[in-house]
Amino acid sequence: MSEKVQNRWLVVLGAIMVQFCLGAIYAWSVFTGPLTKAVAQGGAGWTKVDTQYVFSAGLAFFAIVMVIAGRLMPRVGPRKLAMSGGIVLGLGYIVAGLFGGNNFWGAFVGVGVIGGSGIGLGYVVPIAVGMRWFPDKKGLITGLAVAGFGFGSTLWIALADTLGPLGGGHLLASVGISNTFLIYGIAWLVIVVVGSIWMVFPPDGWKPAGWNPPAPVAGTAAVTAGGEDFQTGEMLSTPQFYMILLTFFCGASAGLMSIGLMKLFPTQELVNNGMSKADANATASMAMGVFFAICNGLGRIAWGTISDKIGPKLSLIIMNAVQGVCVILFQFMAGNTATLYLFAMLIGFNFGGNFALFPTITAKTFGAKYIGQNYGPVFLAYAMGGIFGPIMGGKLGDAKNFPLAFTICGVMCLVAVGIIAMVKPAKKA
Repeated sequence: MSEKVQNRWLVVLGAIMVQFCLGAIYAWSVFTGPLTKAVAQGGAGWTKVDTQYVFSAGLAFFAIVMVIAGRLMPRVGPRKLAMSGGIVLGLGYIVAGLFGGNNFWGAFVGVGVIGGSGIGLGYVVPIAVGMRWFPDKKGLITGLAVAGFGFGSTLWIALADTLGPLGGGHLLASVGISNTFLIYGIAWLVIVVVGSIWMVFPPDGWKPAGWNPPAPVAGTAAVTAGGEDFQTGEMLSTPQFYMILLTFFCGASAGLMSIGLMKLFPTQELVNNGMSKADANATASMAMGVFFAICNGLGRIAWGTISDKIGPKLSLIIMNAVQGVCVILFQFMAGNTATLYLFAMLIGFNFGGNFALFPTITAKTFGAKYIGQNYGPVFLAYAMGGIFGPIMGGKLGDAKNFPLAFTICGVMCLVAVGIIAMVKPAKKA
């Protein structure tokens, strides 16, 4: 395949295939119920926070390895990097399956360390490649490139369990946790490798037919054209980097805490309100696997499109303000089916926006030339939020105080509004 004649929309197809599997981490909540249930059956003795340790490990290694991947991409190329991510991700879940599924350390190493590292190797590739092929639609294409990451969990949750009236594959019930890990590991390895075929940069100097970069307007070049191009070391010396990092940390903590508890907390609240355990389990799976997951994917596309219209900073201000209110209110809404679904949609939609808006504001603030390298350090906020949010939520859940976790994270989102409002495009001295 010639890079010069590749249809740029094949990049979008490949990006969605890759991200569809890398989003496996968001399907983790479907395993938390069976793993904690093992305690009552004399099994591995998993507590709520144990399930969040694995989830947090996956998120942390995802973000940390992504920093390394961004630096490797110029040397090894995006295609090889994405393929290696799929192979490592698949092998991680295969390892967890071979250890028996409900073995804590097998899952921690396989799903958390190895699987998370695989996601980190591949994640930045579709974003960096997409921005190079679509300089005319950076926000939209970033949203599309990462939409599969949000949508993917719907299928993986449905295959593993059930989505209420929509049915499901019932893999966990029919073949067990171990074999489900094995099936998923093999499937993800194959799909990511195939999707990686189209992960190549356009030739130097290439641009879409009929498109020219917008002419800078006096005094607004940094905002309109993306500003001066900062290398990573230069970016790290600016206050803008740390404000963006802290804003992302707040939003990631809220969203990832919600994902980690989206099965455990609503199930508990629905049972407390008189629903049977089986119905509560199916309803919570529906909330996470359909309403949250689909809106998580849609939010990436929608907020990317909104960003193209009003800019990433204003988009982040609006998104975090709405998210803060929704996360705080969720503690009162999770025990009713209708409000649970509504707020799962809202939180998922806003959480998804982070992954379209933060690459875009990074490019706007520090230039697009080094986005593959620069977005890695920004994405460390996701690792920090992935450790803080889920583990705090799990510990408070074991202490029977889930509501406090949602209050803390909601307030953090509101604080983030004030932080991101102060960010201005960086300028070199």
